[in-house]
Amino acid sequence: MTLTQLRYFVAIADAGLNITLAAERVHATQPGLSKQLKQLEDELGFLLFSRKGRSLETITPGGVQILEHARRILAEAGNIRSYAANQRGDGAGRLELVTTHTQARYVLPNAIAALRKQYPDVSFHLTPEGEGDVLDRLVRGEADFALISTTGSVPQAGLAVPLYRWRRVVLVPDGHALARSKASPSLTTLAAYPLVSYESVSRPDSSLRRAFASAGLDPEFVLTAREADLIKTYVRAGLGVGLLAEMAMGTNDADLRALPAPDAVPECVAWAVLPRERVLRDYALDLVVALAPQLDRRDLRRALEGNIEPRWPEPPRWSERG
Repeated sequence: MTLTQLRYFVAIADAGLNITLAAERVHATQPGLSKQLKQLEDELGFLLFSRKGRSLETITPGGVQILEHARRILAEAGNIRSYAANQRGDGAGRLELVTTHTQARYVLPNAIAALRKQYPDVSFHLTPEGEGDVLDRLVRGEADFALISTTGSVPQAGLAVPLYRWRRVVLVPDGHALARSKASPSLTTLAAYPLVSYESVSRPDSSLRRAFASAGLDPEFVLTAREADLIKTYVRAGLGVGLLAEMAMGTNDADLRALPAPDAVPECVAWAVLPRERVLRDYALDLVVALAPQLDRRDLRRALEGNIEPRWPEPPRWSERG
């Protein structure tokens, strides 16, 4: 039995029993992956998958048990490698980060560019996802850490570290009726317009929807999107009034007017969520600190190891960050 065989077995399970897809993910050939799977099953003395013709149909009960152990073994092997690399001061590696489109587009570029200068042999791999999918990918072990925002609740998928606070803005074209005032429009005023915002507003637990509902309002969201750039595009096209993250506004948006969102729309906190069971490379923790300089990497490491009870500094507002 080898780690490669276990890795291939897990890859097949995670690919929905699609051997072709699993082979692509582990950079192996399909015949090579199938051969290793057969050797593993021969050694164990039972089938890990039930088959229908040449296709895999389901994971057998014994396979389900082996899969659980295989995941733990592979995770611990990865921890040993990471620990050894940190001890050697090895600055080479691969950083997998799952986050939202807004964070990937507007928050991470400067931090990653700075870290790239410090660690020129590290490759960075971003997976932008919808808010509802980010933590799921982290739990499945598909990222070193996650970057996500909430409106007060602390993410529960790992060690949650607060980075900064941010607010939404109301976005209209220059010349729009709302642009005549620099004041924040009320929820009632906003509800009179068609609205354009993030796809998360479609979820029942959306803080934005709850804010309107608390005021007895049921606004019309005529378009939702994952990307802030798409929201801005449709605001420019006159489809509706935009509601999006303040950090999504840039120097190329001079034709748009951003107004403060009503106070009833809650402030958001951006979090780095780190998997407790994984030994992270030093450059991963340095990226967290690059995003939130008020943090200490040593405290991050000690908290991950369970050696201290986390007491994080108050996260600054986005507008207060240097």
